[in-house]
Amino acid sequence: MKLYKRNIFNQIEPYIGDETIIVLHGARQVGKTHILFYIRDRLVEKGQKIYYYDLEYPDILADFNKGVDVFLAILKGKGYREGETIYVLIDEIQYLDNPSSFLKILADHYKNIHLIVSGSSTFDIKSKFTDSLVGRTTSFEVYPLSFDEFLMFKEAPYVLPYATSSSTIEHLKAFYKEFVLYGGYPKVVLEPVEEKKKSYLLQVIDTYIRKDVRDLAQVEDIRKFNNMLFVLASQSGQLLNMRALSRETNISFPTLQKYLAVLEETFVLKLVSPYSKSPSVEISKQPKIFFYDSGLQSLLWFKTFQTTILGSVFEINIFGELVKKFDRSVVHYWRTKTRQEIDFVIETAKGVMPMEIKTNFQRFNPKAINSFKNKYKVGKWMVIGLEGEKESENYIYPWEV
Repeated sequence: MKLYKRNIFNQIEPYIGDETIIVLHGARQVGKTHILFYIRDRLVEKGQKIYYYDLEYPDILADFNKGVDVFLAILKGKGYREGETIYVLIDEIQYLDNPSSFLKILADHYKNIHLIVSGSSTFDIKSKFTDSLVGRTTSFEVYPLSFDEFLMFKEAPYVLPYATSSSTIEHLKAFYKEFVLYGGYPKVVLEPVEEKKKSYLLQVIDTYIRKDVRDLAQVEDIRKFNNMLFVLASQSGQLLNMRALSRETNISFPTLQKYLAVLEETFVLKLVSPYSKSPSVEISKQPKIFFYDSGLQSLLWFKTFQTTILGSVFEINIFGELVKKFDRSVVHYWRTKTRQEIDFVIETAKGVMPMEIKTNFQRFNPKAINSFKNKYKVGKWMVIGLEGEKESENYIYPWEV
């Protein structure tokens, strides 16, 4: 299996070898194991001793659940000598009965053993990682592939973000349309046959519901949860009306809140809050729903892949790209009581950036952007699109963000 360097490796690398435990978490099938293997190979190249364990295997899990002493005995059986510096990579750490105790003992008493672990979501990590691990872990969120990673997995000969020739731009547009339609799950990206892409994504959905939802979240009525998931997929990018959703799905309001929390903490979707410096003037705190992966969302919504890109699906795709680039906590939307609306507002230490998302640049109306600029004294703004003429430097393609 060919291993590609994911962008997040550059964030992880400075912490490899530190005393803190590196924790990778994210949705199922986004490539956490791939990253562990890439780290393993880089460490082997440097002459380090590596041990890798996957806790989805019942026999390995049973041994690890017996405690640290049994774990150390297993390592010694593999050639580990007490006190030597080693790296231990553990996949699906959340399956341990008590991962906090296991990791704390190793972190406190065996500093020569450097741990890098993965978990399938924040939900199960939060439920099993206690306060005893505070200060002992450094966490990294893993998402589906970004577009530049998509190109790398496709082995396309393009270096982003800038492309000048018209033929290169047309090629990148074609790749980006594929990226929007099928999404960024690595196995889906690498699979050339559309029917198999669909099968892989359906497996992701099925495994997610069986393992994360039914077992870990203890959802009692899977049928209602499934129905809610399909409804949310059709409403992605829209304002969330909790009362209406409760009535439509026949799920009580408290249960609906629980289900939405599960979906957020298992990296399926995000409830995006409005940007506002004047709560009395801006619209209520009603969030918008955004799935992280446009391919997964489309399959849930339409039951098949589309042949053309809908504006709402393109917006969902751009949301995922913004999260990967800037972090999910800084992405907002803007809407006033007079219904002026801006798709995304990025709020970072460098300032505020309003962004409009259009499949065609010529569909952009500057009225809302101008209102936002005047209200918040913002100079920079963007229109992100794929087709049409770029009329100013503020008009950019998705890979130029």
